[in-house]
Amino acid sequence: MDLNSASTVVLQVLTQATSQDTAVLKPAEEQLKQWETQPGFYSVLLNIFTNHSLDVNVRWLAVLYFKNGIDRYWRRVAPHALSEEEKTTLRAGLITNFNEPVNQIATQISVLIAKVARVDCPRQWPELIPTLVESVKVQDDLQQHRALLTFYHVTKTLASKRLAADRKLFYDLTSSIYSFTCSLWNHHTDTFLQQICAGDEAAAANSLERTLLSLKVLRKLTVHGFVEPHWNAEVMGFLHAVFERLKQFLECSRSIRAESICRDRLEKTIILFTKVLLDFLDQHPFSFTALIQRSLEFSVSYVFTEAGEGVVFEQFIVQCMNLIKMIVKNYAYKPSKNIEDSSPETLEAHKIKTAFFTYPTLMEICRRLVTHYFLLTKEELTMWEEDPESFTVEETGGDSWKYSLRPCTEVLFIDIFHEYNQTLTPVLLEMVHSLQGSTNMEDTNAILIKDAVYNAVGLAAYELFDSVDFDQWFKNQLLAELQVSHDRYKPIRRRVIWLIGQWISVKFKSDLRPVLYEAIRNLLQDRDLVVRIETATTLKLTVDDFEFRTDQFLPYLESMFTLLFQLLQEVTQCDTKMHVLHVLSCVIERVNIQIRPYVGCLVQYLPLLWKQSEEHNMLRCAILTTLIHLVQGLGADSKNLYPFLLPVIQLSTDVSQPPHVYLLEDGLELWLVTLENSPCLTPELLRIFQNMSALLELSSENLKNCFKIINAYIFLSSSEFLQMYAADLCRSFCELLKDITTEGQVQVLKVVENVLKVNPVLGPQMFQPLLPSVFRGIIDGERYPVVMSTYLGIMGRVLLQNARFFSLLLSQMACELGQELDQILGNMIEMWVDRMDNITQPERRKLSALALLSLLPSLNGTDKMASCPRVSCIHGNLTSGTSFLVS
Repeated sequence: MDLNSASTVVLQVLTQATSQDTAVLKPAEEQLKQWETQPGFYSVLLNIFTNHSLDVNVRWLAVLYFKNGIDRYWRRVAPHALSEEEKTTLRAGLITNFNEPVNQIATQISVLIAKVARVDCPRQWPELIPTLVESVKVQDDLQQHRALLTFYHVTKTLASKRLAADRKLFYDLTSSIYSFTCSLWNHHTDTFLQQICAGDEAAAANSLERTLLSLKVLRKLTVHGFVEPHWNAEVMGFLHAVFERLKQFLECSRSIRAESICRDRLEKTIILFTKVLLDFLDQHPFSFTALIQRSLEFSVSYVFTEAGEGVVFEQFIVQCMNLIKMIVKNYAYKPSKNIEDSSPETLEAHKIKTAFFTYPTLMEICRRLVTHYFLLTKEELTMWEEDPESFTVEETGGDSWKYSLRPCTEVLFIDIFHEYNQTLTPVLLEMVHSLQGSTNMEDTNAILIKDAVYNAVGLAAYELFDSVDFDQWFKNQLLAELQVSHDRYKPIRRRVIWLIGQWISVKFKSDLRPVLYEAIRNLLQDRDLVVRIETATTLKLTVDDFEFRTDQFLPYLESMFTLLFQLLQEVTQCDTKMHVLHVLSCVIERVNIQIRPYVGCLVQYLPLLWKQSEEHNMLRCAILTTLIHLVQGLGADSKNLYPFLLPVIQLSTDVSQPPHVYLLEDGLELWLVTLENSPCLTPELLRIFQNMSALLELSSENLKNCFKIINAYIFLSSSEFLQMYAADLCRSFCELLKDITTEGQVQVLKVVENVLKVNPVLGPQMFQPLLPSVFRGIIDGERYPVVMSTYLGIMGRVLLQNARFFSLLLSQMACELGQELDQILGNMIEMWVDRMDNITQPERRKLSALALLSLLPSLNGTDKMASCPRVSCIHGNLTSGTSFLVS
């Protein structure tokens, strides 16, 4: 592609490719796709996106096409790979200058340079890093920023390479640039702090951006650039400096306006500091030992004392808690039971931890977590009132514990309590004892404190097993609190029923279950929706428990099922409906056929809910799970659900329908239980088997259920089923057997065996294309015992139940293999007897004995038989009536 003549044409086509008119857009995209493999195309793109006078959208598209081309054609071994000459030109052009004025395009250019560096740096591109180092030193703000941005993306990409040779190159690179990068970061950080003190926020914002980028580079170099970083004074100096810089930045936040652009960047930088420490701890726990004391002092000071008031923000608190958690739980810091087996580094780290976590420190952390961080906030209480369903979703831990404050505080509490339970158990029990008795309804803070303490007792249930008599507490205190109906007491009603759910599998007498069921039934009628949803959750935990007894629950079944159904109708959010459906499913599963008198309302409602949830596939998954348990509970009566049930199965298992990605697994299970509980095979049930061929082609993890479904059809009504689908099934099996695991092969063969079992006359004819491979497997001595056993089971049935077909098959195999009938029969019998020990199932051993017995008349006068000592032995044993084959 000639650059001069092509530039204009490519520019024109790129302009067309930015059009909103599909008639213009589509041909342009096709043309660009054709040019992707043309020599010189990427040089033209480079000229276009580095020409700042052109339209931004055109330049943006050019840089994207260039970036995608690197992925496809840059490596030498790639089809249509770029020539070395063009790549040399492109590499030089990419780092000629760093003056891109548009931020988004500058980022894309940095990313594509990093992609090239991943393949070529440093061997084919040794000048890249020196050029970047020189470019970040220039005085021009724009060039400095763009070079620093590229420096970060290149470092990030090279740090991600994991091969040993690549790691060695990155270690060498780090050692050559680490000092410079530290100096660069310190320079930009000092500049930012000076500008903030001078009140120049605009200049400070620019310096802070450079501080952030240089810190990102240092993070990658520090975490991934050293084998044993604790031996490097500069690394440890930088990490210790992180704490000082963090304090300076946190103090700066006092003087920066909340709406300022500087504020957002400052918080990002503070979080990045904590990520440096967390990553370093994760990758180099023993190198982190020298930082344990300072990390704990810093984190505890800002999170659990007054030092953090006015400067800390939620994400920073989360990061500090994660740091404490990682130190507390780190297995590298836990000595072995036999101290002599522990390394000196482990013992040193454990000593530092033990010295820090004294009784006063642990007590303060525990009290602060419970009485400060566990308290429901004003925002949460407002959400409870205005949007109760969203409140319950948030409370159930919709976000990961790593990123959300409430789950993070709870996980930290659990980990610290587990590690130091002997110290903290008396502290928590004292808090519980101080709250016994009635609570003033006008004292909102007292109610929230009780809620928080009960939360802690629930989280620490397993640790408190020997210290709390929960049965007595339930009878003497908690049950009474569930009966307080005052509206302001609803946080306690909700928390107590949650608390019981946490303890139900830890310590709760079976005799108290009826009293609990009575309380649950009352709370399912509570005025507050959040209380009812939490009660439903505890009900699920209760019926899921291994000590659940159906006879205790049956007196409450009708009323509870009705109340749960009303709750399902009342809630509106997808997540909440799913949750209530899971509770209903669990109840149906545990009581099984006892549910039959009470499911009418649910059966009528589910079709409407299915229709309403067309855009919510996860809710439909919950409906499928409910239907599975309903069908199992209803048994043969589930045929009344077929007008709704079968279309649901049809949609869920149709791979041409997009929802199958979400619904297939549950849909197949529903299909199977429907067949297992069907009194007969209806035309509609028969029709949905049309979905099976495509499912078998998928060869997915769902194949096992597919085979179970096929077997269910065979046993339910083999004649009707096989007349319609035997040919398709045989074709699918022939394709499957070409590329399938041994386990899958056995599953296919078992289906064929079942067909022969229920339909001995037509079965061999219907699956005739499969039988030659079975015959060959026997005479070739199939090496897998399970497969060989199945082969013999199939051939035994053919031989015993359809001798005429066996004779035809024998003739066919003799013709295909070019052998005499007697010879091939003798080979088969010899291998059969030799592999009899492969057959472990008594039924198959008896089948083999009977099948071989049926050959007795043909053994006499056969030359091949006479010359075969093994067969002569068989003949003698069989004729004398010995039953050694089935022993």
